[in-house]
Amino acid sequence: MTDALFVVDEEHDRLPFQFFNLLVRHVFCRVALGLATGSPRWSRKLSIRGCGFEGLPRVGALRGSCQIVRMNTPALHRGLLALTLAISLMAPADASGQEAEPGSDLRVWLVTAGPGDAVWERYGHNALRVLDTRTGYDVSYNWGIFSFGQPVEFIVRFLQGRMLYMMAPFDTRAMLEAYAQANREVVLQELDLTPTERLELQNFAQNNARPENRDYFYQYFLDNCSTRVRDLLDLTLGGRLEDVFGEEHTSTSYRWHTRRLTQVDPLIYTGMDALLGTPTDAELTLWEEMFLPLTLRDAIRDFDVVRADGSVRPLVLSEEIAVPSTRPAEEAGPPGWLWRFLFVGLLLGAVFASLALPAVRTSTTGRRIVYGAAAAWSGLFGLLGLILTGLLFTDHVFSTWNENLFLANPLLLLVAVSLPLSHLDPVWSRRARTASLVCATIALVGLLWQLAPLSGHQNGMFFALLLPGHLGLGWGLRAVADKTIT
Repeated sequence: MTDALFVVDEEHDRLPFQFFNLLVRHVFCRVALGLATGSPRWSRKLSIRGCGFEGLPRVGALRGSCQIVRMNTPALHRGLLALTLAISLMAPADASGQEAEPGSDLRVWLVTAGPGDAVWERYGHNALRVLDTRTGYDVSYNWGIFSFGQPVEFIVRFLQGRMLYMMAPFDTRAMLEAYAQANREVVLQELDLTPTERLELQNFAQNNARPENRDYFYQYFLDNCSTRVRDLLDLTLGGRLEDVFGEEHTSTSYRWHTRRLTQVDPLIYTGMDALLGTPTDAELTLWEEMFLPLTLRDAIRDFDVVRADGSVRPLVLSEEIAVPSTRPAEEAGPPGWLWRFLFVGLLLGAVFASLALPAVRTSTTGRRIVYGAAAAWSGLFGLLGLILTGLLFTDHVFSTWNENLFLANPLLLLVAVSLPLSHLDPVWSRRARTASLVCATIALVGLLWQLAPLSGHQNGMFFALLLPGHLGLGWGLRAVADKTIT
């Protein structure tokens, strides 16, 4: 898969290689001599700054700065470092006097971080680390950066489904230290790429980090930090990853993984599942499942690359846990909470239906308590229905065809308003009854649709939670209205 932001800059200066080589050696020798003589100008940290985000945290959850790469040079080792650097720069590249192949000084790792505490950290994170062994320049390219800097714009973009993310290079050591402080495991997998592939990957990443290229519209399943890493690796390998993993089915879905990874917080679990529509229930290929960083990590672990000479070599040269963690391992599957939802649903349905009992209906206190609970329930899920309807007109493509609208009906807002007013005028009680019976009928139609083979939405737990409430409230309000008329 080719990404629009991964564009190679073809407009390099066409200087003769020998002249360029001499110029670079001259500059580095001047730096080395400065270090050796202890010149104040060169005894400070060397730093490379970029992107104008220095005021933001360098490493953190999913927000940060375009990384400041710093190399500290201890005073006791400056002389030795300077001497070694000067000799290495003035010496031939190898014994034969030939220049090393471009890219041979680079090493590349896939960096994978485990889940964190924040909602957006529970899926894990990843980056691509590139180390230049000749200069010591060690950065990790991170596609998962956003900022709350302008709250109004952030909220508007979030509601529209047009979240603006960016990528930037981060100092690898500082990034690992931040993950260690957050108790998040980090696994490093060094990749067996050819020098040409390593250089191509670095060039693409550097070009992507330019101010005009670094921003992109985030799509939580299709275009996120992990899919960007996946796509760049696939592009570097000539499409081999997608060729293999695009044909391998997983028997999982986006909803399946969302439930699995959010079950630590039942409210987040329920809310996110309610907002996801039918498109999230389609079976995923392993290629699609790589929207999860840990899936990408595990998939390439045993991936073999067929080279031009016919040899077959593992893509991963080595793997190490750079940052250990005491967090428990991810859950292997989603929870089976259908019976919990059904229990809560039946309990609420029984409370609402109790309005048909003379003891409750004739008790002012009892009726007001049930009316209050029913009004709160109707207001909550009526508001949810309003949100689900609004999402149909945004770029939240995975919220389309959401059959929870059969249950979370915006018409419930009329019930929520009518119930508190019913003690002022009996007409509001009849309006609440009518609206409630209409919502209950729509919910029953939704159940029939759910049971039919036409539905692909895995939302049975919401029918277990809300359908008893619809039926109980409709029954109870009907009894109250009938007694009011008589």
